[in-house]
Amino acid sequence: MKTIKTIINFIMFVTGAAVVILALFSLLFKIEINFVPTVFQILAANIVIILGLFIRMKFEIRIIILEYLIDISYIIAVLIVFGLIFNWYFSIPIWFLVVMAVVIYIFATIITVTMIRNDAKELNKLLQKHQEKQTDSAS
Repeated sequence: MKTIKTIINFIMFVTGAAVVILALFSLLFKIEINFVPTVFQILAANIVIILGLFIRMKFEIRIIILEYLIDISYIIAVLIVFGLIFNWYFSIPIWFLVVMAVVIYIFATIITVTMIRNDAKELNKLLQKHQEKQTDSAS
C-alpha cells in the first residue's frame, strides 16, 4: 500500500511540475497552449514514466551514472512517443521537452535524496535512543 501511495505522490508531483514549467514556457515565449487536454496528456505520460521507473528500480544497477542515463533516456523516449501521439510538437519544440524532462528528473532526484537522508538521520537518532535505553536498563 505504501508503494502505491508513493507512486501516486510521484505522479502528482511530476505532473504538477510539468504543468508549471509548461505554463512558464507559454508565458515566456508567448505561445498559446490548450491546457485542459494537455494536462490529462501529461498525466498519462507521467503515469507511464513513473510506473516504468518503479519497475526499473526493481533491478539494481551498480553504476549510478548508468542508472541515471537509463532513467533519463526512458523518460525522453516516453515523452517523444507521447509528443508524436498527441501532436505536442506543433506548439512545443522537442528540445524543450528534453530539457524539461532532465530538469524535473534532477529536481525529483534531489528531493528524493534529501528525504532519504532525513529518514536515515531520524532512524539513527531512534537507534541511538534505543541503544542508550538498553545500556541504562542493563546497568
